[in-house]
Amino acid sequence: MSTSKHRMPFGAESLSDGSVCFRLWAPAADQVALQLFDGDDKQSFGMNNAGDGWFELTTANARSGMRYAFRIAGERVEGQQTVPDPASRFQPADVHGPSEIIEPNDFRWPDGEPWRGRPWEEAVCYELHLGTFSAEGTFAGAAKRLDQLADLGVTVVELMPVAAFPGQRNWGYDGVLPFAPDASYGRPENLKALVQAAHDRGLMILLDVVYNHFGPEGNYLHLYAPQFFNERHQTPWGAAINFDGADNRNVRDFFIHNALYWLEEYRFDGLRLDAVHAIADDSEPDILTELAETAQDQLGHRRLVHLVLENDGNESRYLNRRPNGMAYWYRAQWNDDFHHAAHVLITGEQDGYYVDFAEEPARHLARCLAEGFAYQGDPSPFRDGARRGEPSAGLPPSAFINLLQNHDQIGNRAFGERIATLAVPEALRALSAVMLLAPSPPLLFMGQEFMTEIPFLFFCDFGDDLADSVTEGRRREFQRFERFADPQARKAIPDPNDPATFERCRLDWDALERDSRHREWWLFHQQLLRLRQHEIVPRLAGVDLGQRRFETFASRAIQVQWRLNDGAVLTLTANLSDAERRYDALPLPAAGDALYLEPSGLGDALAQQQLPPWAVAWHLTSAAGQPALHPGPRDRQQAGADSQDAEG
Repeated sequence: MSTSKHRMPFGAESLSDGSVCFRLWAPAADQVALQLFDGDDKQSFGMNNAGDGWFELTTANARSGMRYAFRIAGERVEGQQTVPDPASRFQPADVHGPSEIIEPNDFRWPDGEPWRGRPWEEAVCYELHLGTFSAEGTFAGAAKRLDQLADLGVTVVELMPVAAFPGQRNWGYDGVLPFAPDASYGRPENLKALVQAAHDRGLMILLDVVYNHFGPEGNYLHLYAPQFFNERHQTPWGAAINFDGADNRNVRDFFIHNALYWLEEYRFDGLRLDAVHAIADDSEPDILTELAETAQDQLGHRRLVHLVLENDGNESRYLNRRPNGMAYWYRAQWNDDFHHAAHVLITGEQDGYYVDFAEEPARHLARCLAEGFAYQGDPSPFRDGARRGEPSAGLPPSAFINLLQNHDQIGNRAFGERIATLAVPEALRALSAVMLLAPSPPLLFMGQEFMTEIPFLFFCDFGDDLADSVTEGRRREFQRFERFADPQARKAIPDPNDPATFERCRLDWDALERDSRHREWWLFHQQLLRLRQHEIVPRLAGVDLGQRRFETFASRAIQVQWRLNDGAVLTLTANLSDAERRYDALPLPAAGDALYLEPSGLGDALAQQQLPPWAVAWHLTSAAGQPALHPGPRDRQQAGADSQDAEG
């Protein structure tokens, strides 16, 4: 059996002689005392002032399993405050209680061939929320479903954030103790067992982390380390985390160690960094660059490490590749542009940020498929004409994770409706077939594979002082919509703090056996993912970046082509509307090259140069005799305009 431990310059670290070293950065404190709890007994030890705001103490009175807290005192601290360790490895009594000393080497990883991960080109991502994914709502409960995910064709399990949050229910983005897995899901060893169970099944497992803010309840850093925040930058959550102001080094180290901790001590295959566009950092290198370079330098030689971004700014520079095709910094980004274009096509919704995709949604989708982002420096109507994004056509398809649903796009709706309740099945099958067979990695949100109609609502469990304001704030968010202009209508929006809101979101796995429709959807996804694995994935590494083209025709029909690494040409021809279209101006590969046709009988219609409503045709043509791919005249004209827009 083997062990994994990431040593940190803060928190509680067990030493080889059996003692424990405690270190806390508290620059606003004059005195700090360590409180140790052993059952009903409590001991207090003054900590040494080590300079530069650091307090430390090494003691043989502490051991693994004991609980501890820090007692803070000073002129700049309001009275005396007892606080948990900001680098706590576990919070058994929630975020306001004492921390627990965890010895990571107590967990034994199996011997044998070390897991080195899987190439990113094989990625099929599956996002899940631990509390609602299984009946148990725990790490162990999720582990019981991994066989089903592997059988489906998933290769990457992506956990929504697990960092300790207040109460028993939360999406995870209100975490305040980023090193401590939330106790509502289980203990640290249970999370490590989940990671190992994923690897045993050949699954990669990624963790969502939040480095742009701390949650509103249970964050005590303001009391004793106000240098953690920079008032010069303001965010939706208040003062920004201090990545570029005075005393930023300790702050940067805190988050870099957090990333290394999850990758090394828990053996996660990678991280998804939430909403990095909300990180304020004017330094060079910025925190995103330094974090990625440190992770690759320290761990990249041992195994594959995949770092993924959510970035509304579409800053493609973070996704740049080395000459060998590997990422300099980040492997991929969630492609919200793909989602937004697809959503407009299949629902007709045009409110909010969907206005950017209301005009020519099919062209936006086709550009995403061929070039990555739809907005690559283009003016955004939603942002009053401000330009959004950077050129992305020079990046491989693997840099963009396409999706039809995720936690945000469902849960940020007032009633948390799933896409299955918003679109007709024919449209869902068409866009699913586009997403699942395109070269870019697809992402499914839990239950999407069987088109569950169970909502995913916004939920939390804040204390009384905050709960009412969060509920009212949630309802006020929707008052700009005509549907919710009336205060009485807004009262129908579920209360995020009501336990029943959380329970309504728990997946109903029994529906797979109870309802043939859900089983058919599951088999549909499995069929396409197997086709992807057998025919598409082996041809993705080293794709010729200059050999892609897209074209739109007949309003909402598209054709996209990619030359793959063996010279074969993959062609998508699709009618993304509810009206029949003709494609007589476009070439179509030979019928014998058909890889997948949707709906049934499409082959006969193609022979007549017709595309029925919501038709999707995938063809894979071998390299023999294939000409080079060049943009059609409309694409060339638009490419020139796009280039001028980006430069202007």
